[in-house]
Amino acid sequence: MKKLAFLAIFQAMGKLDELKKHLKPGQVYRRADLVCWSTTVDRHLKQLVGSGTLKKLSGGIYTYPKKTAFGLAPASDEDVVSALLKDAPFLLASPNAYNSLGVGTTQLYDKTVVYNHKRHGEFQLGSRRFTFRVKPRFPKSLTREFLLVDLVNNLDQLAEAKDEVLKRVVECVTELDQRRFRRAVRDYGSERTKKFFERMLPSGSSSSLSTKDSYNTKRTELAPV
Repeated sequence: MKKLAFLAIFQAMGKLDELKKHLKPGQVYRRADLVCWSTTVDRHLKQLVGSGTLKKLSGGIYTYPKKTAFGLAPASDEDVVSALLKDAPFLLASPNAYNSLGVGTTQLYDKTVVYNHKRHGEFQLGSRRFTFRVKPRFPKSLTREFLLVDLVNNLDQLAEAKDEVLKRVVECVTELDQRRFRRAVRDYGSERTKKFFERMLPSGSSSSLSTKDSYNTKRTELAPV
């Protein structure tokens, strides 16, 4: 009996070690990713978390911390979010990015926004908190045009004087490629943002927005007070 018990333990340790061979420091794993390497994945995950090999970030999401000279390095935000969204498209953004536009914003925010097509709400992933927002369209990377549109979309959430910020936004827009910027307004702007830029952009810019948007704007302007 003792020999059989020892053999079972030895075999279990061998299977756990076999699973560990597939894990790479600094990577993020979904439970589903590990099923192909383990027939008892839940037990193995419990053991790996208990030994400190893996760290649980959220339900079904784990990271293998990478050792550095300064201690254990967390996984990148991109890898963590990608695991949660199962590799669906997303864009990481932050109000801090507005500070690079030269429109007078200087505040620093402890906030990371995830634009995506699947999830909406606040999510705690390990020690990081993310704000997920569902949007029908967003660029593959942050561009100056997108950030200016996004800033106006989120103007109410900024701490700076809004009128002064908008004045500088308009000044910045005049220095951009107008066709490209109008496309960004059309694709990424909220209804309020579209109406703002329809009033502020050079003559003829409103034609680049959707016909429906222009029609609704005109109806609003003509409606009796």
